[in-house]
Amino acid sequence: MPNFRLTEIGCAVTSSGQKIHKGLGREEHPMCVLSRSRAFFIGAMIFALPFSAQAQETIKIGWLSSLTGPLSSAAIAENQGVQFAVEEINKSGGILGKKIELLTRDTAGDPTKAVNLAQQLVFSDKVQFVIGPVNSGESLATIPIVARAGIPNIVIGSIDELIDPKKYPLAFRAINTNTQWIEGGNMYAIDVLRKKKVAVIGDTSGYGTSSAKTAAALLEKQGIKPVYSVLVDPNKTDLTDEMTKAKAAGADVVMPWTAATGLMARILNTRGDMGWDVPVVGHPAIMALPIKGLLNKPAYWKNAFAAGYTSTTFVDGKLPPRTQALIDKIKPEFGGKIDFTFWWVALGYDTVKIIEHAAKTANSLEPAKIKTALEGTKNLPGVYATYSWSPENHNGFPDSNIVANVADSFKDGCYDAAPMK
Repeated sequence: MPNFRLTEIGCAVTSSGQKIHKGLGREEHPMCVLSRSRAFFIGAMIFALPFSAQAQETIKIGWLSSLTGPLSSAAIAENQGVQFAVEEINKSGGILGKKIELLTRDTAGDPTKAVNLAQQLVFSDKVQFVIGPVNSGESLATIPIVARAGIPNIVIGSIDELIDPKKYPLAFRAINTNTQWIEGGNMYAIDVLRKKKVAVIGDTSGYGTSSAKTAAALLEKQGIKPVYSVLVDPNKTDLTDEMTKAKAAGADVVMPWTAATGLMARILNTRGDMGWDVPVVGHPAIMALPIKGLLNKPAYWKNAFAAGYTSTTFVDGKLPPRTQALIDKIKPEFGGKIDFTFWWVALGYDTVKIIEHAAKTANSLEPAKIKTALEGTKNLPGVYATYSWSPENHNGFPDSNIVANVADSFKDGCYDAAPMK
């Protein structure tokens, strides 16, 4: 007797691959009778099972993170927070009785790779939520894909175009907008330091290009036209030409808008090697700890300031209670020492807690109910920020959470407030 494997209801396939069917004038093999009987019985049993037994046993969260590549420093720290929140929630029983299954994908900062991985997560892996990507250039490419799939997306890219409640109704931003960062940097450079001749340096990534354009536009609204503006490849090693031109243009402040810490370090090194003591004010990457190891001299980090957060700023030597509590919990995981920028950890942690909040508030994982829950959220206390969303505004981060920090004041991943006079 030939070997058989069961396939479609009412048929069998021989070891040679031949199908034997019933009906339509074809001869029925005895095994087909058994196949149909078993299939009917199994189908009836599945139909009789309660829905929860048939449903997915875990909550799948897709995490698009650039853990390698030139823009990886923020992602690595965010990943610590994401993982810690998942472990914490799973230890306490999960969400709605289900454990979180985290599917982490490394985009390497490449938008094309990010697109492929986003498609894999939403169409093949069938995730119920997506966090990220980390960088705005990647997010510009992936958010439409996640939106078309009808999956809630916690956005941690900062450029303004990523959020549009009509185009992307399930996309909710946890991080501040890029405009909030730039306005914070401009406030410190123009209103506090009283500088008027600005050199704007961006990079050639999607984020850097957009940021340089936004920075120039916001400055011009204040009546200040940059004396010099340039976009630089984030991997360019020699910035002598760009910094020399900025100095020759009479710049009294350099404002870099790039998330690439290597490029930021080269800006500081070039300034220092030139003996040019112009203040540098801009993107939070100015404060990223990896810069310390990239500087030619420690003194090159002086007179540098960046947009930062109230949540990770020391006031009279103390941090906000929620920040200190998370530091106390996570610090033992790293041998009692935090050597990465903590606001990224706090942001990663909060993204998972936002999903938990939305699911518990909705008492459901249905995307439409998640949307309603988040749009009705006011003053949700996170570590990185206190969040509010509405049907008209899917940006959850408040302006009041932006402050200026001293770049070289790193301690436990946090920073001192910049002098205000």
